[in-house]
Amino acid sequence: MITKATKEQATIVQSIVYEVINTIYPKYYPKDVVSFFLNHHCEENILRDIERGNVYLLLKDGCYFGTGSIDENYMNRVFILKEYQGKGYGSYLIDFLEGQILSIYDSVCLDSSLPAFNLYLKRGYIPLTYNEEIVENGCVLCYHTMVKSAGND
Repeated sequence: MITKATKEQATIVQSIVYEVINTIYPKYYPKDVVSFFLNHHCEENILRDIERGNVYLLLKDGCYFGTGSIDENYMNRVFILKEYQGKGYGSYLIDFLEGQILSIYDSVCLDSSLPAFNLYLKRGYIPLTYNEEIVENGCVLCYHTMVKSAGND
């Protein structure tokens, strides 16, 4: 089940995001880039998005295990706990978020981390730009900005 996150659930959203980042991102990014992601998904930013009504949680058997956000036609902060990955829950959440966006806009945009890039390619997203951003200690954050138009499955 997908529910809209409340302010009281900000720590739940953050704990899901932090667990996934700490588990998966070190395989793709240097330590300072992982720290950048953790700082980017701070409680203040999550609360701001919750107040805008844009943050969702996946719930099963009383356990929250996934989250995703939207901001106009941008989908972001999509994270599924590792033990729930590969079981279709991520696709379920992304289908929902895309549906929310495509009910208003003609396309969905996102900034894809390296771990998620192939998933989005398989879902019909097209890379628009490859981006490199310098973070702490000169480390480079690499990501793709991608787009998927309505009907491009």
